[in-house]
Amino acid sequence: MNIISTRPLTIRDIPCPPERLAVFLDFDGTLADIVEHPDDVHLPATTAKALAKLETRTSGAIAIVTGRPIAQIDALVDPLVLPVAGVHGMARRGFDGRLHSTQHDATLFAEIQTRLTRLHLELPGTMIEIKPGSIAFHYRRRPELAPTIAETVHDLLGELEGLDILHGKMVVEVKAGHAHKGDAIRAFMTEAPFAGRVPLFAGDDVTDEFGFAAVRDLDGIAIKIGPGETAAEWRVDDPDRFRKWLECLADSA
Repeated sequence: MNIISTRPLTIRDIPCPPERLAVFLDFDGTLADIVEHPDDVHLPATTAKALAKLETRTSGAIAIVTGRPIAQIDALVDPLVLPVAGVHGMARRGFDGRLHSTQHDATLFAEIQTRLTRLHLELPGTMIEIKPGSIAFHYRRRPELAPTIAETVHDLLGELEGLDILHGKMVVEVKAGHAHKGDAIRAFMTEAPFAGRVPLFAGDDVTDEFGFAAVRDLDGIAIKIGPGETAAEWRVDDPDRFRKWLECLADSA
């Protein structure tokens, strides 16, 4: 990670009008607050309106880039239907509706699921979330596990080859394949209506650093929500302030 000094992003900092932007947004911790259980998350009504305005003003060059599966995002932003990169880039739906999926090893995936299920059963209060080609091990209800859970998962899966292990906020995600949010953003930027625009990506977690690196390589705008070392050039303190900024962007002249 190329760590740089970030600048606070304020309401006055509208880098360029939406008509010139390709907007990429993480979901949890960015558009929606982090909650104890992933199923309890919701998109604020004012944020949904801002997304609808940005979809119009960008001529559709707005996409959700998330760790969630595409179907979950569709339900959360309904009635909007946006381009989505899900499962940290393992699956992607373009503006034209075409689905692109990264191949994964089914045998490896089954072995990961077996081992993480066993660990989950040994640690009450944790949960596992099965996604296409990826499994998330959540421990939001067991925050005391934070100092050791990453090491535990690595020890459990360490000898397996061909997987990626991502560390997020109270979650470790294990993918039976290689893809990340930066790959998804780069792919979107080769397609209409994103191509030729200035990419903007906002996210809050370590897994979003791949996206920050991609948009900076493309001379775009990277926005980090919350604390932590980052390659993003801009920072917003929390999701609520970012949502207010996004509303201002949608309404900007």
